[in-house]
Amino acid sequence: MNDSLVLYTNPMSRGRIARWMLEEVEAPYRTEVIDYGPAMKSPEFLAINPMGKVPAIRHGTTVITECAAICAYLADAFPDANLAPPLAERGAYYRWLFFAAGPLEAAVTDRDLGMEPNTEQQGRVGYGSIEAVLETLEQAVSASEYIAGSHFSAADVYLGSHIGWGLQFGSLEACPAFGDYWARVSGRDAYRRASALDDQAMKVSS
Repeated sequence: MNDSLVLYTNPMSRGRIARWMLEEVEAPYRTEVIDYGPAMKSPEFLAINPMGKVPAIRHGTTVITECAAICAYLADAFPDANLAPPLAERGAYYRWLFFAAGPLEAAVTDRDLGMEPNTEQQGRVGYGSIEAVLETLEQAVSASEYIAGSHFSAADVYLGSHIGWGLQFGSLEACPAFGDYWARVSGRDAYRRASALDDQAMKVSS
């Protein structure tokens, strides 16, 4: 494998998103599985990500953390994969990529932790209310085949992963719009390859 592109991950983490994106760009890469606990907080890994969490990627001398950033970076670094629209057409692409990284993840996490803001507090959080977030998301995935239009993009990798996990683990209420969208994006060969690799890594580490 090419040491110029390295994925630091754990198969039981958001590293699955980064793996899917790497399989989409079809660039050779090496995987380093980082165990939870001391290994993730070791000086060696903290030099890669001071937060001590996965995923992260290293591309040459460039290190990228945070899943949305990894997806956006790889789409730009490997343009032949055609996973980002032309710059002048990136409005929806950026909007939904970072909607998932901000309002969606924050709203779902807060609800799961029992910390939903009350009516007075909603103006102080970026997402307002979970109801507004989910209604907006349902409308967005129903508007076109993919989240940024008729063409699959890195935004679908990231947003689709959130929807897929939400439906699997019950943090998102099942509805036809979410189910149909997830079926479209998860039917890709790159997703199947990435899932198989991470599932195998889980068996090895168990």
